[in-house]
Amino acid sequence: MQFQTIGPVVPSHDGSFVAWTQTRAVIETEKSDEVTQIFIAKIDGSQRRQLTRSEKSSSNPAWSPDGKWIYFTSARFGKNDLFRIPLDGGEPEQLTKLKGGVGVFALSKDGHFVAYSSAEPDPDIEKAVKEKRDFRVLDEKPKNAVLYVIPTDGDRSKPRALTPPERHVQELTWSPEGDRLAFISWSSPVVNDWRKAKVAEVETATGAVKELAVSGTFGSRPAYSPDGRYLAFPQSSSPVPYPGASRVALYDRKSGSVRQLSATPDELPRGLAWKPDSSGLIITEGKHTGSAVLEIPVDAPVKEVFAPPAGVLGQGFLDDSGRVMGVSSEATDRAPEAYVLVSGKTLVQVSAANTDLPRLPLGKTEPFRWTSKDGSEIEGLLTYPVGYQPGRKVPLVLNIHGGPAGAFNQQFIGRAGLYPIAVFAAKGYAVLRPNPRGSSGYGKAFRESNYRDWGGGDYLDDQAGVDALIAKGIVDADRMAVMGWSYGGYMTSWTIGHTTRFKAAAVGAGVTNLVSFTGTTDIADFLPDYFSGEFWQQADLYRERSPITYAGKITTPTLVLHGEADERVPTTQGIEFYHAVKRNGTPAKMVVYPRQPHGPHEPKFVLDIMQRHLDWVDQYVK
Repeated sequence: MQFQTIGPVVPSHDGSFVAWTQTRAVIETEKSDEVTQIFIAKIDGSQRRQLTRSEKSSSNPAWSPDGKWIYFTSARFGKNDLFRIPLDGGEPEQLTKLKGGVGVFALSKDGHFVAYSSAEPDPDIEKAVKEKRDFRVLDEKPKNAVLYVIPTDGDRSKPRALTPPERHVQELTWSPEGDRLAFISWSSPVVNDWRKAKVAEVETATGAVKELAVSGTFGSRPAYSPDGRYLAFPQSSSPVPYPGASRVALYDRKSGSVRQLSATPDELPRGLAWKPDSSGLIITEGKHTGSAVLEIPVDAPVKEVFAPPAGVLGQGFLDDSGRVMGVSSEATDRAPEAYVLVSGKTLVQVSAANTDLPRLPLGKTEPFRWTSKDGSEIEGLLTYPVGYQPGRKVPLVLNIHGGPAGAFNQQFIGRAGLYPIAVFAAKGYAVLRPNPRGSSGYGKAFRESNYRDWGGGDYLDDQAGVDALIAKGIVDADRMAVMGWSYGGYMTSWTIGHTTRFKAAAVGAGVTNLVSFTGTTDIADFLPDYFSGEFWQQADLYRERSPITYAGKITTPTLVLHGEADERVPTTQGIEFYHAVKRNGTPAKMVVYPRQPHGPHEPKFVLDIMQRHLDWVDQYVK
């Protein structure tokens, strides 16, 4: 729990300094929080210092064009508001004080204005709560986040709204001329509406909005080319397929035409950053269990600029010259730090977030490949026990990822998380983390290859990986456990209904009943997209692919873990499965975590989840 994560690594406009965030766990008598602070350093790592120090988090650092200020968001006085702090010392200055808080923000190119999104709550809501009249009408859309603009200096008391309330602004960016803002919007903040995102442009003087295209966002804000000719944004088919796939599209601001650039290998580009000569864009993308920096030229095929020999990179941010890219990096045996990638060749560490971590022995982790039942080549990550001696058979933990379009990559195995990989290895277990069909990092076709086939080919891929380890004499077939969260929870509950080879199982926030899940989740389009229809149209398929259908066959002792505030996979999914396994006479335990959404985040609960995974496996496997 001493591990710190690294957030955005952002170079100053002139490339002389870099800012980043570090997030640490605060576990005290009455505290269980994650706190984020902003740090800065020169790009050679010198003059490193912590810039913000509030008990509340400070996030999303952005440099002023003159390099004298860093703008950021913080909820230190209630809602998430906009602040700025001078680099030469002094207290942060609060720029907004909003009832709805700030969503996203961006500085104009000259630094004179800042645009932000905010959703002002219903003025009567506090009164309704006090009077016990705070009923909620399903599908009554909440307030949208409107785009506002204020001066960075002068009177900020009257923000000017630029977009109508019918649009929920998600991402925004200023034009080079400073007279327009491009933004991506949804019809509402309801999460299921992300598939219908639109790209538009608004004139800052008049508020006139011009539609540009329908697009999938995938977390990348639009980006104007430095010469002002193009606006780049991620674009996909409409509606967006749930596994996700997009290409970078260019809107020609003179002709009004839109064209897509060459596809990247995984068709999931992150962070659109223009080269200073406007000849192309630089992005980062997952590459199998690693990642790469890619260049997407305006008129040529995609080419790889940089890929670390081991480990992964976070999203990259470029300075104005295009020479310095800020990026986080880590590897299975190396905790994350902030780096700058200079001229696309050399990684220079600038942070010291995790340099004081205890130097405990780590199990060796390496990519592991095998052939599945149908001949498909599958890859994953294999972590050996600490001090492993070849020829010795060891117990195994099969850890299955979520998504299903997630992927295991070469992150530090000692990081805090729901699955303590390094501790399993220290206690004598091998850990296999497969990337079966349906995973990201291997191209669009592979990511979509489990359509209508949940628990089919992907289950066989996972089991073939286990078989390969047994055949190599690494794993003891009589001492194995299986576990996973979200879709990994689905696959775990599916697995123990189809084999008795595992001695223990842990189902985390798992989808266990496809019919009741699709009627209660906040992403109602999810299963109909994967299964080509609603459950009443595909009744046999939904029932056939529901783990709850096979609960009567389960003999594997099962631990069920779930967040009580989970809207993605409602807690009832875990409760249904727990009761079914228990009524079948199989040992079962369920733990529910108050306040936690689909991904538990309170450090004390994260620690408890890690410990329960260890204890459950030790009890039934070791």
